[in-house]
Amino acid sequence: MGKELIFQALRHEKTDTLPWVPFAGVHAGKLKGYTAEEMLTNEDMLVEAILEANKLYIPDGLPVLFDLQVEAEILGCALQWAKNNPPSVKSHPLEGDNKGIPCKCEIPTEESGRLPMILSAKRRIKAEIGDQTALYGLICGPFTLASHLRGSDIFTDMMKDPEYVKELVGFCSEVAIQMSKMYIEAGMDVIAVVDPLVSQVSPKHIEKMLSEGFKAVFDYIRAKGGFSSFFVCGNATKQIEVMCQMGPDGISVDENVNLAKAKEVSDKYNITIGGNIPLTTTMLFGTQEDNMKCVIDLIDSIEDHRNLIISPGCDMPYDTPIENTVACATAVKHPDKAREMIANYSAVVDDVEVEIPDYANLDKVLIELFLLDPEQCAACTYMEASVVDAYEDFKDIAEYRVYKYFIREDIARTRKMGIQNLPTMCINGEQVYISIIPSKQELLDEIKKRVK
Repeated sequence: MGKELIFQALRHEKTDTLPWVPFAGVHAGKLKGYTAEEMLTNEDMLVEAILEANKLYIPDGLPVLFDLQVEAEILGCALQWAKNNPPSVKSHPLEGDNKGIPCKCEIPTEESGRLPMILSAKRRIKAEIGDQTALYGLICGPFTLASHLRGSDIFTDMMKDPEYVKELVGFCSEVAIQMSKMYIEAGMDVIAVVDPLVSQVSPKHIEKMLSEGFKAVFDYIRAKGGFSSFFVCGNATKQIEVMCQMGPDGISVDENVNLAKAKEVSDKYNITIGGNIPLTTTMLFGTQEDNMKCVIDLIDSIEDHRNLIISPGCDMPYDTPIENTVACATAVKHPDKAREMIANYSAVVDDVEVEIPDYANLDKVLIELFLLDPEQCAACTYMEASVVDAYEDFKDIAEYRVYKYFIREDIARTRKMGIQNLPTMCINGEQVYISIIPSKQELLDEIKKRVK
């Protein structure tokens, strides 16, 4: 039974086959013809979509809702909705001079925001498939939630007022604990603490300002009898060890991280690791053979399959072809069959031609943002915001461009520039900030160094 397979993996036991968890997210809505907004606001549509994903992809575990803005919306952030992405945060109630800590009375209850609909959907899905499939309840991690509330100012705060950041993250940890409680009581087996922005912070800053709050969340989930997983997007290679030290049952990483090398670290702490099929180049734009080969290569790169779950790197793109996800499932569940199907197959890179700027002869300094998807990836959103928020201060001496890794031309440009990790900020062609979000002053200093 798939559910027990997930439990065995998170109990760090040997499994007969590898567990498979497709992060279907809003893609599940596509399966039934629903937009992301419809699926994330309508209980019946949400239930139908998740049940369809469960039927098509035969998962061992499955997220019920992949929306990191539920808590932010309750706490006063305005959202911008989209047809094929989860909503994005468009206002930050604590930004600028509004700096402060929310009142504990604002911590969500079962009647807050969209939670009545979400909790009811979770209970219905639990009744339908909860005996066979491990259900994941995804919550917004404390640091990303703090960033939603404070905006990009929080990266300046980390340098100038670390005690404030620690206090704000502490409040957000209380929110995460309350969300965990409600989701566990609604039948969720695994609470996934999804915090994309952790990859943008140095391990030293994590230990100083974030670790205490995160540990409290993982300890609470364990005390309630649930399993926990710590999701981080971006190049979290340097953060893997400190993530493990916070005490989750598992961690999950995206394509920016070498899974085999990261597992060497997580195995030292006997923590399960999940990942990390590339979302765009493979799942969205690849062929069935590309997807099977990717999964087989991933499996074969790791010698010890204990403490391992195979999954997409993050929330699957809305338009991911069904056959590609089925191919991934086949490769995980029937690797020998998949190896026969892709024997002698070599992937072909079909990049379009792109022109790289003549950086030495530009009139202004050029900032280029290479992002996964600023509408969906929180780390990308805040890297873009760090530039937009500083624009008035540099517009006379610099300009910026945004490239998105779900557009073929932008994928080709990313490859041609030799960029290995997203998000990355280049200045005059130099990779200056790789999975790190600069403060406003740091960015301005880098720009001024390059003015002719």
